[in-house]
Amino acid sequence: MASLTTWKLLVAAMAVLGLCASLTAARTAPDASMVERHEKWMVENGRVYKDEAEKAKRFNIFKDNVEYIESFNEAAAARPYKLGINKFADLTNEEFQSSRNGYKKIGSHPKLYKASSFRYGNVTAVPASIDWRKKGAVTAVKDQGQCGCCWAFSAVAATEGINQLTTGNLISLSEQELVDCDTSEDQGCNGGLMDYAFQYIISNKGLTTESNYPYEGVDGTCNTKKASSDAAKITGYEDVPANSESGLLKAVANQPVSVAIDASGSDFQFYSSGVFTGQCGTELDHGVTAVGYGTASDGTKYWLVKNSWGTSWGENGYIRMERDIGAAEGICGIAMEASYPTA
Repeated sequence: MASLTTWKLLVAAMAVLGLCASLTAARTAPDASMVERHEKWMVENGRVYKDEAEKAKRFNIFKDNVEYIESFNEAAAARPYKLGINKFADLTNEEFQSSRNGYKKIGSHPKLYKASSFRYGNVTAVPASIDWRKKGAVTAVKDQGQCGCCWAFSAVAATEGINQLTTGNLISLSEQELVDCDTSEDQGCNGGLMDYAFQYIISNKGLTTESNYPYEGVDGTCNTKKASSDAAKITGYEDVPANSESGLLKAVANQPVSVAIDASGSDFQFYSSGVFTGQCGTELDHGVTAVGYGTASDGTKYWLVKNSWGTSWGENGYIRMERDIGAAEGICGIAMEASYPTA
């Protein structure tokens, strides 16, 4: 009898141990899976950390971001956009903002070269949609890297656009020239304003090519010899009337336009596809370029926006942002401070 009792106790103990092992496995399996996902993500994105402490820190940030992205997408059936795990997945939102955004007002707003009127103000008819990429006025998506010079990429994209429309030639122009040489008001990797960049291009009598003055992603000393080899010129620039999506529509119908937006949110950091309708403020911190507009299959109107975070972000480097939201400033403040060069 004693041996039978002992056997029963042994069986019960083994069952308990088995249950504990199962519970432990259930608890550790997700973390193990997340570790594997992080390792794979590191390889895919060429990420190497300085030590194990940094790696552990980045893993925890990665894990939090992945969980946020996946929970958002699971609950996003009614939303017209999705988030995705991209190359920014091991950055906190604060780190992301500090390294990737760089639009800032510095000093008084420039007036020196500005036209007194909005040339598209009397436009009465615009196409239902337009995509300047299809018309050959947009260069390939670029990547500003860790340098906060989005303002330069925005201004260059608008200048590339108007240059193609006036000359018929699409030329990739130099952001690095602006970073290095446009320093009277703009502050290179520490931020700037597109209008000041347009001022520089006018006073310098043009901007050189990307191939002649390639992008380095750091503040450098102005190479005046390279900067004097002009490839595209502008004669002026104008502002779209503030807080007017209808005005912005008229401008974008005619050429690519520099716009400033509030890109500070996590949804912007991890935007993957669809028409962005997320929550965002009007604290403008990022310069991008509106290169078209249209209407999605579900009827949502959108702006087509070229970003400078590489092609792995968003829709191959682009984002579609909701248009005509009912607020004067537009989504994320897109209609607040738009401007464009003239030639």
